[in-house]
This record gives sequence, structure tokens and C-alpha cells, in this order.
Amino acid sequence: MSKDIRIRKGLNINLVGAAEQTTSKAVTSNVYALNLDDFHGITPKMLVKQGEEVKAGEPLFYNKNKEEMHFVSPVSGELVEIVRGARRRILSLKILADKTQNYVINKVPELDAADGQVIKDFLLQCGGWPFIKQRPYDVIADPDMTPKAIFVSAYTTAPLAADADYILKDKEKELQTAVTALSKLTPGKIHVSIGKSSRSAFANVNGIELHRISGPHPAGLVGTQINKIDPVNKGEVVWTISPQDMVLLGELFLTGKFNAERTVALAGSVVKAPKYYTTKIGAEISTFLYASGVTEERYRLINGDVLTGAKTNTEGYLGFYNNTVTAIPEGDDYELFGWTKPVFNKISTTRALTFSWMMPNKKYDLDTNTNGEHRAFVVTGQYEEVFPMDIYPLQLLKACMVKDLDEMEQLGLYEVAPEDFSLTEFVCISKQPHQQIIREGLDLLQKELG
Repeated sequence: MSKDIRIRKGLNINLVGAAEQTTSKAVTSNVYALNLDDFHGITPKMLVKQGEEVKAGEPLFYNKNKEEMHFVSPVSGELVEIVRGARRRILSLKILADKTQNYVINKVPELDAADGQVIKDFLLQCGGWPFIKQRPYDVIADPDMTPKAIFVSAYTTAPLAADADYILKDKEKELQTAVTALSKLTPGKIHVSIGKSSRSAFANVNGIELHRISGPHPAGLVGTQINKIDPVNKGEVVWTISPQDMVLLGELFLTGKFNAERTVALAGSVVKAPKYYTTKIGAEISTFLYASGVTEERYRLINGDVLTGAKTNTEGYLGFYNNTVTAIPEGDDYELFGWTKPVFNKISTTRALTFSWMMPNKKYDLDTNTNGEHRAFVVTGQYEEVFPMDIYPLQLLKACMVKDLDEMEQLGLYEVAPEDFSLTEFVCISKQPHQQIIREGLDLLQKELG
């Protein structure tokens, strides 16, 4: 039995260039990379030296603060480079892939007989644990803690993001196996959210609390769903995991192999043939970008969706958690007196010489231009119009900026992640970096009180 949740506040950003629901196999990447920035707060300790051979699923490094937490190679091959930054901090690892892949075959525990600790030990050892994240703090889950519930969002509302129903098609067996394993890690429920009229593979999975969500973005963000279903209070912990990562965990329990395969949506208005590609975590983005082609010389390539993704280039690699790559025009041109003219080709929540509110279904070809410079933080009431959580967004942002720990706690920082403020950042006339502010606030709260 499902429970319906309707989100009223928010904003759908309809962009040109959605991926067509056809899937091709990407060209096999020569080099795969793990970017350590994907694992926020992790201090890596290497298990493999540069030049050594590794198998797919073999541990490359572990977490210094949780030595049992291993991070494994997505492919077999040679570790050809350990990229380091200031103070020899490891930035990324690059593996030259073998033509024929060899996998580590892990001994899989019997799910029906195994308890939660056995499941934890298996995931920590085999590289599956980093896919599980926690709130508060939006970091990789602490295996020493017990979550009150686990949340999965299989409802996509972010602009041009990969459609969850499409990429989960025919994956019921893997999802059911993952649910069976994850259910042993919490005394609470596994909450799964899908679209109101969705035909998701989760509809046929047992052992979950199914919620049907409707409404504009950010209805599809797991933070919004947590806030409406079972909010996080001080002292409580919930875990989250993406549905495609659940497929990987399900296959890990079924076969004992760490299969890093991903179905990725290549989207954006400058892509000639936006579609889905099958590739692997850490693959070179160029292996599928050039297959579709681009229509412009100057464009912004984004590792993720346009609201929460990171800027990259054609020499970049697919992020550990990403299943979307977006290419949109670079906004490096400016309109003379643009703010004095009626605007028909941009999205705005105001009605001052803008008309997007009259055409809610129109698709726009937006670029990266912020249409204004960084300026003083002003009170407009715009954030509350697109922020559906029971939190005061402006006050929380300012509390993070002045590092007021008491206010940050009382205003609900425990239950948010940077992505929850991506939409308020989009509509912000002050051009403030909301996601960066929240990330710094979470890091400070964890350091001082975590």
C-alpha cells in the first residue's frame, strides 16, 4: 500500500535537451578515475602502490577514521597515477583498464540467516558501503550508528536528470535483494518514493514503505521526502541511497562481484543526440559525449545535473554517484540594459518584466549566465516560495554564514544537505552560493558537535 504526498512549493525548470529513452553502449574507456572529492570528509590511506595491478572490486584505499571501510577499483588494470595536491593530499586515482576484465569474487553471506553486523562487514569489505550516505551532515554513513529509517528517492524532478523509472526497468530482482539486505541494518522502515503515476520497478518490491510523490522540483530530492515523511531531529540518524546504487548492491549480493556499471543520461541543449549510455563509474566522459556530438564550440560540461553538478571538461571522468552528464551553452555574453527589457526566454519567479509564469510548460534553452553579480543578501521572500521543507531557509543560511551553532541546530541544519538549497540558489537575486554555505555549515556542525 502506498501513501500519497503532494508537494506544492517548488519550481520546475523545463530545459531543452532531455535524454531520449534509448540506450547505447558507450565506447570502452581506456582510463578510469576515482575523484576523492566525491567522498566528502574521507581521509584516504592507500592499500595499493602506483604501478601495481588491481582487479575490479579490489580495495584501493581505506578510510583513515574507519579502517574497515574500503573503497574499491571499478575496473581491473594498472594503477597508473595517484594525483596529489597541496601537502601531498590525494586528489584522484587513475586506473589503466585491462581489455579483459577480471573481478574479485567475494564470498556472499546467506541473506536469510545473516544479521545486520554480517551485512555491514560484507559491504565495508567489498566496497559497497560508500554508496550509503547519512543525515545529518550528508556524508558517507557511519557504520557504528543505527539509522531510524532508510530513504530512497526513485522520483526524478531535477532538470534533465536521468529518469529513474527508465534506468530501473527490469531490475526488480536486484532491488529486492538490496532491500532484503538493507532491512537488516535498521529497526525502522525503508521508505521508497516514486512518482504518482510512475511504473517504477519498486512497485513490485516487498519490504518497503512505498510513497507516491507529486509536485514540482524539489519533490524528487530525498531531503524533501524525509522532511515530509519522518524528519530528522537532534540525535537521530537516517541513511539514504540512490536507486541505481541499490541495483549495484543487489548484484553484489547476488554474484559476489562489484559491477560498477552505470546507465548515464547525456543531456543538454548543445548535445546533438541526447540519450542514455551504459558505461562504468569513473569512465572518461568523452567516451560517450563524442558519440552524441555537440552543436557549439563553447559550452559548459557538468558532471551531474545543472543545479547540483560540478563543472568538468571533456577530459573529465564520471563521478562516483552521478548518472547524469549535462552540456549547456556557456553564459559568457551580457545583454546591454538587459534588465530594462521584457524577458521571454528565461525562467523567473518574479513578474517584473518576466513572463515565464504565464507559460509553465515551455522549455527553455538556458545558459550558465547568472544574470547579475554577487551582492548584498536581501530579504525578498523568494526562497520560501520554492522551498517546501518546514525550515526557514534565509535564516538558516545566515546562521551558517555567521557560524552560530545554536541557531544552526534550532533552524534544522541536521536534516538538510547542500542539494536541498540548489533551487533557492537558482532563484537568489543576491547570487549567493547557497550550497557552499550549507556545506560549510554542516562541516562546522560536525566538527564541533558531531
